[in-house]
Amino acid sequence: MSAPQEIETGTSFTPKFNAEGLITAVAQDARTGEVLMVAYMNQEALAKTIELGQGVYFSRSRKKLWFKGEESGAVQKVKQILVDCDQDCLILKVEVSQGQCHVGYQSCFYRQVKGKSGKELEFIAQPVYDPSKVYQKK
Repeated sequence: MSAPQEIETGTSFTPKFNAEGLITAVAQDARTGEVLMVAYMNQEALAKTIELGQGVYFSRSRKKLWFKGEESGAVQKVKQILVDCDQDCLILKVEVSQGQCHVGYQSCFYRQVKGKSGKELEFIAQPVYDPSKVYQKK
């Protein structure tokens, strides 16, 4: 089997990281199917996610591993990891105990583009927790 064919139809997990060493990871609620967030993983974050069974990402702004829930307590229990056909994007099906967005919503996707102007947003969800109580400044 040729290399591209093995990547697309084979059984070897060979994730394709971008030039920065990252792969896109979409977290999806395993029960409802709701997309919770989009983040990035480096090789170490992916290995930790597989090893621990919880969502571990790479924070591009902080340049370090980010254990989802390390501050909020809203840990992602990974139930399944899906990979797309060319192995450059992952979906993590996760179980969560509370909202996943740092501004208080269940999902980071709590607004939609309003109308046809493409310049306004409207809320499509309500907050599920108060981030000021969860993220205490140290």
